Amino acid sequence: MSDDPYADLGLTKTASAEDIKKAYRKLVRTSHPDLHPDDPGAEARFKSIAAAHDLLKDPETRARFDAGEIDATGAERPDRRYYRDFADAPGNPYQQRRGFDAGGDPDDFFAEFLRQQARGGAERGPQGFGDRGFTAPGADLRYTMELPFLDAARGAKTRITLPGGGMLDVQIPQGTVDGQTLRLRGKGAPGYGGGPPGDALVTMTVHPHPVFRRDGDDILITLPITIDEAILGAKVPVPTIDGTVSLSIPSGASSGRILRLRGRGVRRGKSEPGDQRVELKIMMPARVDDPLRSFMKTWQETNAYDPRAGLFEEVAK
Repeated sequence: MSDDPYADLGLTKTASAEDIKKAYRKLVRTSHPDLHPDDPGAEARFKSIAAAHDLLKDPETRARFDAGEIDATGAERPDRRYYRDFADAPGNPYQQRRGFDAGGDPDDFFAEFLRQQARGGAERGPQGFGDRGFTAPGADLRYTMELPFLDAARGAKTRITLPGGGMLDVQIPQGTVDGQTLRLRGKGAPGYGGGPPGDALVTMTVHPHPVFRRDGDDILITLPITIDEAILGAKVPVPTIDGTVSLSIPSGASSGRILRLRGRGVRRGKSEPGDQRVELKIMMPARVDDPLRSFMKTWQETNAYDPRAGLFEEVAK
């Protein structure tokens, strides 16, 4: 992932919300790894596109990124705090004991800081800062989590085991994408001198599913059908991420035809859910018996057609 989500979507900072939506929809249709099986970088680009859209589609996170408060992953940028920030703070030991002001030597300041830590630090509370008026937020802690496809699509509540043996409950939002990072406020390292704790940043690795694939907010599935269902039409059961539904196969359907189930895709936040796209695949019976073979020969004699005629005409152009 690059440091510029606008560049990942082919946009600039002046892009409107509608520009961001259109760019994302166009890219997910053309950049899915399944469309570029021989390109080793396709998956990484697709993850970058999804992560960039997640950051920029929300006006609040976009504004914070533009202001430099968070980076392209959504992680907080650390405040750049200097000794001068504490010069006038009540109880500042260096103001009281050494008389430092804005013109003081920072090397002297930090030398004294280290000397104070070396002398009886344990008596001064966490990190030796507790009773000297110094407070600072705790560090953010980063974790990774492997996530089943359906938990990412539908949302779920799960628990991860921390390196130290503790447990952390994580609410997976609907529509979570591979590589997305969740921020759990106040679940990071404890603060210094009574400061607030940091956050936990949990990056998701979404496992592929044997049946479902994802294209943006749409779910893709290949549905096997029989010869007679393709010829005569039929109502057949189809799995979706929310359960089984009935799908009407039109008479005369061919392999490769795509039918759409509206609203059966992934929902993210308050947005409208995507669709499920069903690609038909005609499957031959496990055994072609004599009656079927005889029927097809008879039918062929009076109904022959060439489905490849147009193909060779196009080649000759």
